[in-house]
Amino acid sequence: MLIRQYPTATAPRDRVSRIWATGRGLLIAGAARACRTIGSTLEQERAKSVTRNRKRETSMAAITDHDAYIAAAPEPFQPSLQRLRTILSRVLPDADEIVAYNMPGFDIGGTVVASYAAFSKQCGLYLLPGAISDLAEDIAAAGLKATKTGITFSPRKPIPDDLVERLVRASREDAGV
Repeated sequence: MLIRQYPTATAPRDRVSRIWATGRGLLIAGAARACRTIGSTLEQERAKSVTRNRKRETSMAAITDHDAYIAAAPEPFQPSLQRLRTILSRVLPDADEIVAYNMPGFDIGGTVVASYAAFSKQCGLYLLPGAISDLAEDIAAAGLKATKTGITFSPRKPIPDDLVERLVRASREDAGV
């Protein structure tokens, strides 16, 4: 995308310092909250932000346990999340089910050994870093994407059950519990 920068002669009230021309219109950015297009006022952008924050607060405020989280997740992801919960419960029978950072997880002795989450386009399994690094080759062989502490997947390409079990055991060993 071609972007041209035009310095502004006079900054608007919200102290916008630059205007960019793109193929879709003009974008402005500055010290105050950036307006996405010239036709959008700062007040409109603030209203959008408040609306987004309210939606986030109402959807996450009710999440208090694993059942509520899975029920609130997008419908295509619910079977995958339920499958993960079942495997994690079986591999970590002495763990407490918790919700931390708005994600359901399994806690042993004050350490979150494993957790999972659903997003708009994918799900994630989150473990301690040692588990991911120990089984990095197996994760890559399964065709999955991994970060330092998580693996993302979709219902069409889930994490194999045996790999989940090995990852959770490795995460528990990494935690030393």
